[in-house]
Amino acid sequence: MDHAPLREREATRRWAATRRRAATRVLLAAVLVLLVLGCATVAQVTNLRDGACGDLFAEQVKSILLEQGESEAHAVELAAQTRMALTVGRRGPRPFLVSAESGTDYRFFIDAARDQCLLRLYGRRKGFWSYTNNLSYIATRPLPGCSCSS
Repeated sequence: MDHAPLREREATRRWAATRRRAATRVLLAAVLVLLVLGCATVAQVTNLRDGACGDLFAEQVKSILLEQGESEAHAVELAAQTRMALTVGRRGPRPFLVSAESGTDYRFFIDAARDQCLLRLYGRRKGFWSYTNNLSYIATRPLPGCSCSS
């Protein structure tokens, strides 16, 4: 009785299983690399009470709100209120919401990038219309002089 065909089938089956495991490892490694490169670290600004950092933060929030179509007066007021709310409360590193009188809610977070803090607008909602972009973000502003921690 010749067992050669049985041995060949078993060898082929093992070879195919090895190739599937290798392909799975390569795929998982690629996904991991993409996640690491594409992920932002949600942080909080730790020196928002400092005059220079706080002023810059409010200026950058105002800048983004103006870019989104809010009026100058409302943008200044919302930026000051946002700065105050984040300074007074201990909310930890998390996204925060800015609600404008125009009926639009803006969703921001602080990104602890390599060597700087970034203010990122990643979503807005008005009525039943919502837009979120958490890959390239709607708007980003650097916060030089501010310190952040996750």
